[in-house]
Amino acid sequence: MAPSDNLSRAGWRGDDGLAVGETSPVITTVRACLRDGRGGSPTAVVEESGSPTMADVLTDADRSRVPGRVGASHAVFVRRAAADEPVGLRFFAAEGELPACGHGTVAAVAFLAAQRPGAEQEFRLRVSGRTFVGRAVRSGALIHAEFDPGPVVVRDATSAEIGPVVDALGVAPGQLLAGACVATLGRARILVPVRTPDAVAALGPRLDRLRPVCDRLGLLGCYVYSSPTRSGGVSARMFAPSIGVAEDVANVNSTACLAARMSGSGFSRLSVDMGDVLGEPATITASARPGPAGARVLVGATAMVAAR
Repeated sequence: MAPSDNLSRAGWRGDDGLAVGETSPVITTVRACLRDGRGGSPTAVVEESGSPTMADVLTDADRSRVPGRVGASHAVFVRRAAADEPVGLRFFAAEGELPACGHGTVAAVAFLAAQRPGAEQEFRLRVSGRTFVGRAVRSGALIHAEFDPGPVVVRDATSAEIGPVVDALGVAPGQLLAGACVATLGRARILVPVRTPDAVAALGPRLDRLRPVCDRLGLLGCYVYSSPTRSGGVSARMFAPSIGVAEDVANVNSTACLAARMSGSGFSRLSVDMGDVLGEPATITASARPGPAGARVLVGATAMVAAR
Protein backbone atom coordinates (compact mmCIF):
# COMPACT_ATOMS: atom_id res chain seq x y z
CA MET A 1 0.00 0.00 0.00
CA ALA A 2 1.71 3.18 -1.15
CA PRO A 3 1.40 6.50 0.69
CA SER A 4 -1.24 8.77 -0.82
CA ASP A 5 -1.65 12.52 -1.23
CA ASN A 6 -3.37 13.84 1.88
CA LEU A 7 -4.61 17.11 0.37
CA SER A 8 -7.32 17.93 -2.10
CA ARG A 9 -8.02 21.45 -3.35
CA ALA A 10 -11.58 22.68 -2.89
CA GLY A 11 -11.36 24.28 0.57
CA TRP A 12 -14.69 24.01 2.44
CA ARG A 13 -16.11 22.40 5.58
CA GLY A 14 -18.59 19.58 5.78
CA ASP A 15 -21.78 19.40 7.82
CA ASP A 16 -19.83 18.05 10.82
CA GLY A 17 -17.43 21.02 10.72
CA LEU A 18 -14.43 18.94 9.65
CA ALA A 19 -12.32 20.73 7.10
CA VAL A 20 -12.61 19.22 3.64
CA GLY A 21 -11.17 20.19 0.31
CA GLU A 22 -7.88 22.03 0.73
CA THR A 23 -7.55 20.79 4.29
CA SER A 24 -9.25 17.42 3.84
CA PRO A 25 -7.47 14.49 5.48
CA VAL A 26 -7.27 11.09 3.83
CA ILE A 27 -8.55 8.77 6.55
CA THR A 28 -7.39 5.14 6.65
CA THR A 29 -9.38 2.76 8.84
CA VAL A 30 -7.35 0.14 10.68
CA ARG A 31 -9.12 -2.53 12.67
CA ALA A 32 -6.96 -2.95 15.76
CA CYS A 33 -6.96 -5.80 18.27
CA LEU A 34 -8.61 -8.44 16.09
CA ARG A 35 -9.58 -11.81 17.48
CA ASP A 36 -8.86 -14.68 15.10
CA GLY A 37 -8.91 -12.19 12.22
CA ARG A 38 -12.35 -10.82 13.10
CA GLY A 39 -13.84 -7.82 14.89
CA GLY A 40 -11.41 -5.36 16.41
CA SER A 41 -11.66 -1.66 17.10
CA PRO A 42 -11.98 0.54 13.98
CA THR A 43 -9.36 3.25 14.35
CA ALA A 44 -8.88 6.28 12.09
CA VAL A 45 -5.31 6.87 10.90
CA VAL A 46 -4.29 10.12 9.19
CA GLU A 47 -0.86 10.74 7.67
CA GLU A 48 0.33 14.26 8.52
CA SER A 49 3.58 14.08 6.56
CA GLY A 50 4.17 15.77 3.21
CA SER A 51 4.35 19.38 2.05
CA PRO A 52 2.24 21.19 3.06
CA THR A 53 1.55 18.82 5.94
CA MET A 54 -1.82 18.07 7.46
CA ALA A 55 -0.22 19.12 10.76
CA ASP A 56 0.05 22.63 9.31
CA VAL A 57 -3.55 22.92 8.12
CA LEU A 58 -5.69 20.86 10.51
CA THR A 59 -6.80 22.33 13.82
CA ASP A 60 -7.17 20.19 16.92
CA ALA A 61 -10.93 20.69 16.62
CA ASP A 62 -10.67 19.16 13.12
CA ARG A 63 -8.72 16.23 14.51
CA SER A 64 -11.37 15.57 17.17
CA ARG A 65 -14.00 15.25 14.44
CA VAL A 66 -12.06 12.65 12.45
CA PRO A 67 -13.08 9.54 14.48
CA GLY A 68 -16.77 10.25 13.92
CA ARG A 69 -16.20 10.41 10.17
CA VAL A 70 -15.45 6.67 10.03
CA GLY A 71 -17.41 5.39 13.03
CA ALA A 72 -14.30 5.08 15.20
CA SER A 73 -13.78 5.95 18.84
CA HIS A 74 -10.24 7.28 18.32
CA ALA A 75 -7.94 8.66 15.66
CA VAL A 76 -4.16 8.64 15.42
CA PHE A 77 -2.24 11.26 13.46
CA VAL A 78 1.09 10.07 12.06
CA ARG A 79 3.91 12.46 11.22
CA ARG A 80 7.15 11.27 9.66
CA ALA A 81 10.09 13.66 9.57
CA ALA A 82 13.66 12.72 8.58
CA ALA A 83 14.50 9.05 8.16
CA ASP A 84 16.63 9.01 11.32
CA GLU A 85 13.96 10.66 13.49
CA PRO A 86 11.11 8.88 15.30
CA VAL A 87 7.60 8.87 13.88
CA GLY A 88 5.40 11.27 15.83
CA LEU A 89 1.95 10.08 16.95
CA ARG A 90 -0.93 12.16 18.32
CA PHE A 91 -4.25 10.75 19.46
CA PHE A 92 -7.72 12.28 19.48
CA ALA A 93 -11.21 11.27 20.59
CA ALA A 94 -14.39 13.29 20.31
CA GLU A 95 -13.60 15.30 23.45
CA GLY A 96 -10.07 16.24 22.40
CA GLU A 97 -6.44 15.10 22.48
CA LEU A 98 -5.20 12.17 24.58
CA PRO A 99 -1.64 11.81 25.90
CA ALA A 100 -1.56 8.14 24.85
CA CYS A 101 -3.74 5.53 23.14
CA GLY A 102 -2.76 1.87 23.03
CA HIS A 103 -4.99 0.62 20.22
CA GLY A 104 -4.17 3.82 18.32
CA THR A 105 -0.50 2.85 18.60
CA VAL A 106 -1.31 -0.66 17.34
CA ALA A 107 -3.15 0.92 14.40
CA ALA A 108 -0.25 3.27 13.64
CA VAL A 109 2.29 0.44 13.66
CA ALA A 110 0.09 -1.61 11.31
CA PHE A 111 -0.40 1.41 9.04
CA LEU A 112 3.35 2.01 8.82
CA ALA A 113 4.19 -1.67 8.34
CA ALA A 114 1.66 -2.03 5.52
CA GLN A 115 3.62 0.52 3.48
CA ARG A 116 6.89 -1.44 3.57
CA PRO A 117 7.93 -4.80 2.14
CA GLY A 118 9.08 -7.52 4.46
CA ALA A 119 7.51 -9.70 7.11
CA GLU A 120 9.11 -7.97 10.13
CA GLN A 121 9.48 -4.25 10.79
CA GLU A 122 10.57 -1.93 13.59
CA PHE A 123 9.65 1.72 14.01
CA ARG A 124 10.89 4.34 16.45
CA LEU A 125 7.82 6.13 17.73
CA ARG A 126 7.41 9.32 19.76
CA VAL A 127 4.34 9.98 21.90
CA SER A 128 4.02 12.84 24.41
CA GLY A 129 7.79 13.32 24.53
CA ARG A 130 8.59 9.61 25.00
CA THR A 131 10.44 7.60 22.32
CA PHE A 132 10.02 3.83 22.08
CA VAL A 133 10.03 1.00 19.53
CA GLY A 134 7.00 -0.53 17.87
CA ARG A 135 7.49 -3.93 16.25
CA ALA A 136 5.35 -5.48 13.52
CA VAL A 137 5.16 -9.01 12.13
CA ARG A 138 3.07 -9.52 9.00
CA SER A 139 1.17 -12.69 8.08
CA GLY A 140 -0.83 -12.09 4.93
CA ALA A 141 -3.22 -9.19 5.53
CA LEU A 142 -2.76 -9.42 9.31
CA ILE A 143 -0.12 -7.46 11.18
CA HIS A 144 0.79 -8.22 14.78
CA ALA A 145 2.08 -5.16 16.64
CA GLU A 146 3.94 -5.05 19.96
CA PHE A 147 5.34 -2.20 22.03
CA ASP A 148 6.25 -1.09 25.52
CA PRO A 149 3.53 1.41 26.55
CA GLY A 150 5.70 2.99 29.24
CA PRO A 151 5.70 3.05 33.04
CA VAL A 152 2.47 2.32 34.87
CA VAL A 153 1.73 3.80 38.29
CA VAL A 154 -0.73 1.76 40.35
CA ARG A 155 -2.31 2.41 43.74
CA ASP A 156 -5.22 0.86 45.61
CA ALA A 157 -8.53 2.61 45.02
CA THR A 158 -10.23 4.18 48.00
CA SER A 159 -13.74 3.35 49.17
CA ALA A 160 -14.74 6.90 48.19
CA GLU A 161 -13.70 6.06 44.62
CA ILE A 162 -14.99 2.49 44.45
CA GLY A 163 -18.49 3.16 45.82
CA PRO A 164 -19.83 5.69 43.30
CA VAL A 165 -18.07 3.99 40.37
CA VAL A 166 -19.50 0.56 41.14
CA ASP A 167 -22.95 2.05 41.67
CA ALA A 168 -22.85 3.79 38.28
CA LEU A 169 -21.48 0.68 36.54
CA GLY A 170 -24.36 -1.51 37.69
CA VAL A 171 -22.21 -4.32 39.11
CA ALA A 172 -24.54 -7.12 40.23
CA PRO A 173 -24.71 -7.84 43.98
CA GLY A 174 -22.09 -10.33 45.12
CA GLN A 175 -19.99 -10.00 41.96
CA LEU A 176 -17.53 -7.30 43.07
CA LEU A 177 -14.11 -8.57 44.17
CA ALA A 178 -11.55 -6.86 46.37
CA GLY A 179 -8.55 -5.29 44.70
CA ALA A 180 -9.88 -2.30 42.72
CA CYS A 181 -7.08 0.07 41.86
CA VAL A 182 -6.34 3.35 40.12
CA ALA A 183 -3.69 2.96 37.42
CA THR A 184 -2.05 5.76 35.48
CA LEU A 185 -0.61 5.35 32.00
CA GLY A 186 -0.95 8.72 30.33
CA ARG A 187 -4.11 9.31 32.36
CA ALA A 188 -5.63 7.69 35.43
CA ARG A 189 -8.37 5.09 35.18
CA ILE A 190 -9.97 2.77 37.73
CA LEU A 191 -9.69 -1.01 37.34
CA VAL A 192 -12.58 -2.92 38.91
CA PRO A 193 -12.43 -6.74 39.36
CA VAL A 194 -15.55 -8.92 39.25
CA ARG A 195 -15.96 -12.64 39.66
CA THR A 196 -16.75 -13.98 36.20
CA PRO A 197 -16.93 -13.13 32.49
CA ASP A 198 -20.72 -13.31 32.81
CA ALA A 199 -20.59 -10.56 35.44
CA VAL A 200 -18.60 -8.42 33.00
CA ALA A 201 -21.12 -9.06 30.21
CA ALA A 202 -24.07 -8.30 32.48
CA LEU A 203 -22.92 -4.79 33.40
CA GLY A 204 -25.54 -2.12 32.79
CA PRO A 205 -23.68 1.17 33.25
CA ARG A 206 -25.56 4.42 33.73
CA LEU A 207 -23.36 6.66 31.60
CA ASP A 208 -25.24 9.78 32.71
CA ARG A 209 -24.05 8.98 36.24
CA LEU A 210 -20.67 7.48 35.37
CA ARG A 211 -19.37 10.51 33.50
CA PRO A 212 -19.77 13.02 36.36
CA VAL A 213 -18.27 10.49 38.77
CA CYS A 214 -15.22 10.02 36.53
CA ASP A 215 -14.92 13.77 35.97
CA ARG A 216 -15.07 14.47 39.70
CA LEU A 217 -12.47 11.79 40.48
CA GLY A 218 -10.17 12.80 37.62
CA LEU A 219 -10.51 9.44 35.87
CA LEU A 220 -10.28 8.69 32.16
CA GLY A 221 -12.79 5.89 32.66
CA CYS A 222 -13.52 2.50 34.20
CA TYR A 223 -12.05 -0.87 33.17
CA VAL A 224 -14.00 -3.81 34.55
CA TYR A 225 -12.38 -7.24 34.32
CA SER A 226 -13.05 -10.82 35.35
CA SER A 227 -10.84 -12.77 37.70
CA PRO A 228 -8.04 -14.27 35.53
CA THR A 229 -8.06 -17.96 34.74
CA ARG A 230 -4.98 -20.02 35.58
CA SER A 231 -3.68 -19.41 32.04
CA GLY A 232 -4.25 -15.64 32.32
CA GLY A 233 -7.51 -15.44 30.37
CA VAL A 234 -9.60 -12.35 31.19
CA SER A 235 -12.81 -10.74 29.94
CA ALA A 236 -13.02 -6.96 30.22
CA ARG A 237 -15.04 -3.89 29.27
CA MET A 238 -13.89 -0.26 29.24
CA PHE A 239 -16.20 2.74 29.68
CA ALA A 240 -14.81 6.22 29.04
CA PRO A 241 -17.69 8.71 28.72
CA SER A 242 -15.44 11.54 29.89
CA ILE A 243 -13.61 11.46 26.53
CA GLY A 244 -16.76 10.85 24.48
CA VAL A 245 -16.40 7.05 24.33
CA ALA A 246 -19.37 5.27 25.89
CA GLU A 247 -17.65 1.89 25.59
CA ASP A 248 -14.35 0.99 23.97
CA VAL A 249 -14.19 -2.06 21.71
CA ALA A 250 -10.61 -2.56 22.91
CA ASN A 251 -8.43 -0.71 25.36
CA VAL A 252 -4.75 -1.62 25.20
CA ASN A 253 -3.41 0.80 27.79
CA SER A 254 -5.88 -0.30 30.45
CA THR A 255 -4.88 -3.89 29.69
CA ALA A 256 -1.25 -2.83 30.21
CA CYS A 257 -2.30 -1.37 33.55
CA LEU A 258 -3.96 -4.67 34.48
CA ALA A 259 -0.79 -6.58 33.57
CA ALA A 260 1.23 -4.31 35.84
CA ARG A 261 -1.30 -4.82 38.63
CA MET A 262 -1.44 -8.62 38.26
CA SER A 263 2.33 -9.09 37.90
CA GLY A 264 2.60 -9.20 41.67
CA SER A 265 0.01 -11.98 41.86
CA GLY A 266 1.84 -14.56 39.78
CA PHE A 267 0.45 -13.64 36.35
CA SER A 268 3.26 -12.83 33.93
CA ARG A 269 1.06 -12.88 30.81
CA LEU A 270 -2.60 -12.04 30.19
CA SER A 271 -4.87 -12.56 27.20
CA VAL A 272 -7.81 -10.17 27.47
CA ASP A 273 -11.01 -10.48 25.44
CA MET A 274 -13.10 -7.35 24.91
CA GLY A 275 -15.77 -6.07 22.54
CA ASP A 276 -18.14 -9.05 22.61
CA VAL A 277 -21.08 -7.07 23.95
CA LEU A 278 -20.57 -4.62 21.06
CA GLY A 279 -20.42 -7.39 18.46
CA GLU A 280 -16.73 -6.63 17.70
CA PRO A 281 -14.63 -9.36 19.33
CA ALA A 282 -11.18 -8.10 20.27
CA THR A 283 -8.15 -9.61 21.99
CA ILE A 284 -5.11 -7.95 23.57
CA THR A 285 -2.10 -9.67 25.09
CA ALA A 286 0.05 -8.17 27.81
CA SER A 287 3.09 -9.47 29.66
CA ALA A 288 4.90 -7.96 32.63
CA ARG A 289 8.26 -8.53 34.26
CA PRO A 290 9.94 -6.80 37.19
CA GLY A 291 11.93 -3.66 36.44
CA PRO A 292 13.97 -1.20 38.53
CA ALA A 293 11.07 1.28 38.61
CA GLY A 294 8.20 -1.22 38.67
CA ALA A 295 6.77 -3.70 36.21
CA ARG A 296 7.99 -3.56 32.59
CA VAL A 297 4.99 -4.22 30.35
CA LEU A 298 4.81 -5.36 26.72
CA VAL A 299 1.45 -5.24 24.95
CA GLY A 300 0.48 -6.79 21.65
CA ALA A 301 -2.47 -7.11 19.30
CA THR A 302 -3.25 -8.00 15.70
CA ALA A 303 -4.53 -5.44 13.22
CA MET A 304 -5.58 -5.13 9.58
CA VAL A 305 -5.67 -2.10 7.31
CA ALA A 306 -9.33 -2.23 6.35
CA ALA A 307 -10.21 0.76 4.18
CA ARG A 308 -9.14 4.18 2.91
